[in-house]
Amino acid sequence: MALNTEDEQTEDYLFKIVLIGDSAVGKSNLLARFARDEFYPNSKSTIGVEFQTQKVEINGKEVKAQIWDTAGQERFRAVTSAYYRGAVGALLVYDISRRQTFESIGRWLNELQTHSDMNVVTILVGNKSDLKDAREVTTAEGKALAEAQGLFFIETSALDSSNVSSAFETVVREIYNILSRKVMQSQEIKVKDTECLTNTKTVVLQPEGVNQEAVEPSKQGGCCSS
Repeated sequence: MALNTEDEQTEDYLFKIVLIGDSAVGKSNLLARFARDEFYPNSKSTIGVEFQTQKVEINGKEVKAQIWDTAGQERFRAVTSAYYRGAVGALLVYDISRRQTFESIGRWLNELQTHSDMNVVTILVGNKSDLKDAREVTTAEGKALAEAQGLFFIETSALDSSNVSSAFETVVREIYNILSRKVMQSQEIKVKDTECLTNTKTVVLQPEGVNQEAVEPSKQGGCCSS
């Protein structure tokens, strides 16, 4: 029976992603819509922290996104700060119908940068785009802030599911692309090191009075030159 080499080469990735933003901006419903295609109109504020794992396929690879829903209420900030550690992605959420939640973005972004262990792929999410008549933050304002902070940007509605999957998948795909580039760069360095070893010339010291000839490594491709 032939071996299934394709399955053997398939690798699983697990990315930790955090949902952050003020209380009642719809973080839990965004997660519920993405993970289970559910929406809870009377959902209560999240107490503490909970997470769910969702599978996403990218370029034939199975990627698992472990999405953490951190409580937005101020009294839980000290509890949730530890959960930023190890995060490689974040959805920074505000409510387009409540300007105060948009004005809090700077504080949340600073907290993320303070507590995370590395550069985190972040998307700014203007949620509740279905509340068109109650809008207090324009799309242009959201885009401008995202550009200024170097973030991705999208507007979503957990109620009608608009752009919910796109928001999460944008973060997961970018993390995967960054990881893939790092792997490729690492492989290129290994290949160059191998070529250097292959092209190494032995320098033979001749007795006095005999012309000495040495081949400089820099003339054999240059990769090993100092």
